[in-house]
Amino acid sequence: MKRHNDVEGLLETALFRSRWILSPFYVGLCLSLLMLLYAFGVELFHSLSNLFTASVEQIILAVLSLIDLSLAANLVLIVIFSGYENFISKIDTGENEDRPAWMGKLDFSGLKMKLIGSIVAISAISLLRAFMELVAVGAQIDVTRIRWLVILHLTFIVSGVLFAVMDWVAAKADQH
Repeated sequence: MKRHNDVEGLLETALFRSRWILSPFYVGLCLSLLMLLYAFGVELFHSLSNLFTASVEQIILAVLSLIDLSLAANLVLIVIFSGYENFISKIDTGENEDRPAWMGKLDFSGLKMKLIGSIVAISAISLLRAFMELVAVGAQIDVTRIRWLVILHLTFIVSGVLFAVMDWVAAKADQH
């Protein structure tokens, strides 16, 4: 019987340590933040270089693009921090006052809700950008594209509501 416990202990130790296989994914996501920063810089430079010749609608579209990139970067950061802390190891920031309040408190359910909320916000901005492009003089209306953007946005909203309802039901079941 002792041999079984040794094998079981080795297996459990190996399984527990295998969580570190996830760490390259989070490093990759950190690199994706650099990609988003580059895209943000290019968009900002392009917007500023056309500032004095741009219409109000073009400026609004440029700002929406910058907000979209910012939301995507925030989303990646949330996934990095909460994923690392939930699945690999706690991040030791010491007594750093800049530690986000949600770090270490965001469980998988909370992460899911933040993700869907960010996706809905990004989708809304994309939809708003598409509608803003319609006001441009001589703009061609791509009804199929607009229809799909609305369908996708509504799908994200319904998914978010269903996730919230499932979490609410699970929380109620845990109380009983």
